[in-house]
Amino acid sequence: MTGPRPEPRIDRAHLAEQTGGDADLAAEILGLFAGQCDRLLPMIADTAADRSARADAAHTLKGSAAGVGAGEVHALCEAAEAALRAGSEPGAAALREAVARALAEIADAA
Repeated sequence: MTGPRPEPRIDRAHLAEQTGGDADLAAEILGLFAGQCDRLLPMIADTAADRSARADAAHTLKGSAAGVGAGEVHALCEAAEAALRAGSEPGAAALREAVARALAEIADAA
């Protein structure tokens, strides 16, 4: 028996609106987003790195997530940025899990 489908991690309607319905452009943008996740997530989670740089990385990834409609990643990046700017540590594990789910959805759609 199959359970209910999980909520999509990428809002495809939002992405289609942002790309004018161009599927090739959407795929390219999702690829760029995946690359940013791979590059920025380790920086955000690196407790030995400068907090300001980590907050900037969270801010950058937050904007990218908003652009592709990755709401969960956006919200967690927003929380991570706020925590880092306030001098505390973000919930990096939850962010890593959300990014993994979004990237899995991107890979499944490819």
